[in-house]
Amino acid sequence: MMYPRYKEALAALSLVACVLLAGCGNDYGVDQAGHSVEAKSIDKHWLVINYWADWCGPCRSETPQLNAFASQLPANTRMLGVNFDGLQGEDLSMAVTALGIKFTVLASDPAALYDLPNSEGLPMTFIVDPKGQVRERLKGEQTAAGISQKLAALQSQAGNDKAP
Repeated sequence: MMYPRYKEALAALSLVACVLLAGCGNDYGVDQAGHSVEAKSIDKHWLVINYWADWCGPCRSETPQLNAFASQLPANTRMLGVNFDGLQGEDLSMAVTALGIKFTVLASDPAALYDLPNSEGLPMTFIVDPKGQVRERLKGEQTAAGISQKLAALQSQAGNDKAP
């Protein structure tokens, strides 16, 4: 009788389908260490997205400031890096290590998700609100204090926008 084997095969196929579908909600790919970046960890947060390259002097100079900013983020904010040259895998991991970046660097560029304009130079930092709208475009080297002040002002303004 083939029926029990058919049932086992169907159960196995269902299990495989569930495992494959479990990863479908991940719109952000992987980070510099190859770990999945789940949408729930980013969506509905303020985002500070920094574009950098290992050949960019100002990018190297601002890394300690970005690390300092990332270490004191408000709970509703995420700091993300994106390599301008599109490095992947081991190349991305080595560049992140060489620059001493301590925050999440996405292997996939989220520009299309947030309709980010093309970078005209590096470094380039965008502040995106929880609705996915670009609120600020910061050209050149940034400081932790400068980003914190700009973010606080935008968050305050967004809070005032909700007032009746």
